[in-house]
Amino acid sequence: MNFAQLLFPDFSLILCGFLVCRFTPLNRQVWEPVERLVYFFLFPVLLFYSIVRSPLDLQATSSLIGAGVLTGLCGIGLAYALPYLPGLKNRIDPRLHAGSAQVAFRFNSFIGLALAERVAGAQGLLLISVLIGFCVPMFNIAAVFPMARHGQRSVWGELVRNPLILATVSGLAFNLLGLQLPAWAEPSLSRIGGASLALGLMSAGAGLQFSSFNRGQLLAMMTLGIRHALTPCIALSLGLWMGLQPAQHTVLMIFSALPTASTCYVLASRMGYDGPYVAGLVTLSTLLGMASLPFAIALLS
Repeated sequence: MNFAQLLFPDFSLILCGFLVCRFTPLNRQVWEPVERLVYFFLFPVLLFYSIVRSPLDLQATSSLIGAGVLTGLCGIGLAYALPYLPGLKNRIDPRLHAGSAQVAFRFNSFIGLALAERVAGAQGLLLISVLIGFCVPMFNIAAVFPMARHGQRSVWGELVRNPLILATVSGLAFNLLGLQLPAWAEPSLSRIGGASLALGLMSAGAGLQFSSFNRGQLLAMMTLGIRHALTPCIALSLGLWMGLQPAQHTVLMIFSALPTASTCYVLASRMGYDGPYVAGLVTLSTLLGMASLPFAIALLS
């Protein structure tokens, strides 16, 4: 399987945003309103639609859900612990860490959906949809928490008002209640989702500043190491321990090694943190996915 070909569209959109912002009149003044549109409207619609379009079979996938949630919690715990590890406490900027910790555990759901369907067909698509439905709300809450706490804001207030969390929680409730979207609404929601993905990645490219890595190289290495090396190993161990079926374990490994979510940049930027630094992490994570995805699948063999 050609992982580079699968990830190239995302990387090309980041590159396109970078070039357009720097070599055309469409500079940062143009892209800041685009970021607000993506954050407050397009991405919430995308997340809601991604969760509600596939039914959740809790009984058949309970082991997979448990393994996915535990894998996610381990990633969150490792990301949160970085400033407190021996030798790192005085070498990591707390504010930089608060904005970029999300990169270590969030994931690009669209790449996950496409890859799971190619590897395991319709069953794989359903299984990855279950993981998205349960883990996206948890990851979004975990992403907002350190930024709200470090900014000395009301954590619960930020969580309740955050559009990404509202969209994912409402989508999960919609799905669990057995509700269905009307057929006439799906084409519009699908197109909005496609627009949000493209504009989100281009916004990350427009906000990219490679000089930002000069002040956070160690943090970048540790954060991406959790996302692309440690998390697949954790997923492998949990899948074996919980006795997952082969298709479920394969999907869990894909889930564990995906590039980070493009929304990381928009979220960090909108909450007042170092957007260019997080945009760089999103770009590097997209490139590292070309290595971590085949690595994760190879671990199973």
